Amino acid sequence: MEPEAPFRGQVFTVTAITLAIKQMLEGVFRDVFVEGEVSNLREAASGHVYFDLKDRESLLSAVMFKWDARKYGGELQEGIQVRVWGSLSCYAKQGRYQIVVKTAEALAKGNLFLEFEKLKKKLEAEGLFAPEHKKPIPAYPQRIAVVTSPTGAAVRDILSVLKRRSPHLEVLIAPVLVQGDEAAPQIAQAIADLNRFKPAPDVILVGRGGGSIEDLWAFNEEVVARAIFKSKIPVISCVGHEVDFTIADFVADLRAPTPSAAAELVVQNSQNTQEHIAQLQKRLLQAISLFYERAKRRFDLAVNSRVFKNPETLTLAKEQELDDLTLRLESAWKERLSAFEHRFALAQNQLQALGPQAVLKRGYSISRRADGSVVSRVNQTAPGETLFIQVQDGMIRSEVK
Repeated sequence: MEPEAPFRGQVFTVTAITLAIKQMLEGVFRDVFVEGEVSNLREAASGHVYFDLKDRESLLSAVMFKWDARKYGGELQEGIQVRVWGSLSCYAKQGRYQIVVKTAEALAKGNLFLEFEKLKKKLEAEGLFAPEHKKPIPAYPQRIAVVTSPTGAAVRDILSVLKRRSPHLEVLIAPVLVQGDEAAPQIAQAIADLNRFKPAPDVILVGRGGGSIEDLWAFNEEVVARAIFKSKIPVISCVGHEVDFTIADFVADLRAPTPSAAAELVVQNSQNTQEHIAQLQKRLLQAISLFYERAKRRFDLAVNSRVFKNPETLTLAKEQELDDLTLRLESAWKERLSAFEHRFALAQNQLQALGPQAVLKRGYSISRRADGSVVSRVNQTAPGETLFIQVQDGMIRSEVK
C-alpha cells in the first residue's frame, strides 16, 4: 500500500513552499564538497562572485559572497575543475537552489582549457569570429549535409527532426569520427569535400552529442576552425549540450545549442510556411467577417438611433448644456461677489478701527490750535493761547497757563 503523502490536500503559498524547500536544503546539505567545472563566471559590483558548476549532465548555480571571495575567489577561473565547500540554499526571490561557497580549490588549471583560450585568442585576433564573415543561413534549404558520427545519438536526433518537420529534404551524411586523435582531420576534410560536392548542399551541420571537454576536443582543433571559416557553404555548429561551447561555435555562421536544435533551425521556415499561409488565410477571413459584422452593427445602430429619427435632439442637448453653463456661471459670479463683499466689509471695519473717531472712543483726545493744526508737543503752544480739545462727544475750549 502506497504511504500517504504528509501534505496531501494542504494548500501552500509560494513563499511558504519556497521557504520550506530552503529550510530542507540548508538542513540536509550543510557543509558539503562539490566538484565541477567553472562556467559563466562573473563578479557583481557588490563584490559577490556568481558562477555555475557543471559536469557532463547537470549544472548547479553557485555564489561566493565578497568576504569569502577576497580569500578564495582567485582560485576560480572559467573552464577549470574546482572542488568547492559550502552549503546548499535556496534563493527564495527566484525560487532557485544554489550552493553558497565558502572555499574553492582548483583541482587542475587544465592544459586543455589553457589551449582553448590560447587558440580562441589567436583566431579571434585573425578575425575568424568577426560578424562580417558570417554567412546567412538559407531560409528554405533543399539539401542539408551533416558532418558527424554515423552511429551517434546526434545523427539520430537530426534525422528524426528532419523527417518529422520536413520529409521532402535531401540529407547527406558525411560520416566522421567525433572523438580521438583522428577526429579533427576527418571533420575538416569532410567540410572541404562537401564544398566540392555537386550538387552542393545548402547548409552544413557539424557536431556531436554531449561529453566532457576531452570528448568534445576535436571541435576545438585549429584545423576544424579553419575548415569552417573557409567553407563557402554556411555552417551551423551543434556540439554537445546548451552549456557547452567550442571553438567551432565561434567560427561557425550559426551556433545551435544541440544537434536536434540545429535541425529545427534549418527547417523552421520551410515547415512554418504552409502553416503560416493557412493562418493568414484564416485571419483574413476572420477579419473580413469581423469588419462586416461591425459595419452592420454600426449601420443598424445609426438607423435605429434616436438622433437619426429625431435630429432635433442634437440641438436640444446643446441648449440644455448652455443652460447648465449659464447656471454655473451665475452661481460662480454670486459666490465671487459674496466673497468680495465680505472682504470689503472686513477692510471697512479695519479702516474704522484705525480712524480718529475710534481712537477718541478709547479715551484719547486731539488738541488743536485756533488755525486747526494739531498740537503734538508742548513747545508748540504759548501761555494765554486758546486751544480746542476734541473728545468723543464734542469740543472743549481751554487756555494755556
